[in-house]
Amino acid sequence: MNSATVRNLLVRGMLAGLGAGLPALLVAYFLGEPGVDDAIGYEEAHAAHGHVHGHEAELVSRSLQSTAGLATGVLVYGVAFGGIAALAFCFALGRVGRLTPRATALLLSGAALLAVYVVPFLKYPANPPSVGDADTIGRRTALYFLMMLLGVLLAVAAVILGKRLAPRLGTWYAAVAAVGFFVVAIGLAYAFLPAVDEVPKDFSATLLWRFRLSALAVQVTMWSGFGLLFGELAQRLLAPRPAAAPAGPAAPVPS
Repeated sequence: MNSATVRNLLVRGMLAGLGAGLPALLVAYFLGEPGVDDAIGYEEAHAAHGHVHGHEAELVSRSLQSTAGLATGVLVYGVAFGGIAALAFCFALGRVGRLTPRATALLLSGAALLAVYVVPFLKYPANPPSVGDADTIGRRTALYFLMMLLGVLLAVAAVILGKRLAPRLGTWYAAVAAVGFFVVAIGLAYAFLPAVDEVPKDFSATLLWRFRLSALAVQVTMWSGFGLLFGELAQRLLAPRPAAAPAGPAAPVPS
């Protein structure tokens, strides 16, 4: 694949990430922000009763955070990860089977959702504001990104294993072996990495569940939309439809 094609795919990936960020933004605003407001209300109630000391004044208003701040964060995230996914698509195209660009994009977006978000999410799920100790935020962030890195590396290793086993076992059994390897390796990582549980005992379980579901819904919306949009753009670039032949003069009818 030449540099011009890679550049065109990179631009299309970033545009697809921006386009996928729009519905993800709506999901984050209508599903996630009410949970954030409820969690902030919980924190303020505990501060008023003396359970939290030294409540800091907010530097940015809550209304700005939930509108312009949220939009900036989601859309920049979509553009950045769209560009990274487009570069990964350039590497994966033709190396994961004889798939069309559209199918490769959908497969890649599903794998990215699994490795980059679902795998670390199941070990270290998202928590709303007021949940978690401020003194351990660095440790929790490091553990989350370590789990993310392991998810990506193990997903790549599973793909390589499946390709090497395919000539001997066949495509089906090689895929089963690769998936089994991935599941077992992730399970071992879950078992050996330390757990983090800093949710207050009196925090609403319903609120926590809704917040985590909304965070997952944002990512599913983002990556599903990216796979569909980028797959269509990549298909049109790499496998354009043949132009219809111009209509010529009608052949003479033999007498």
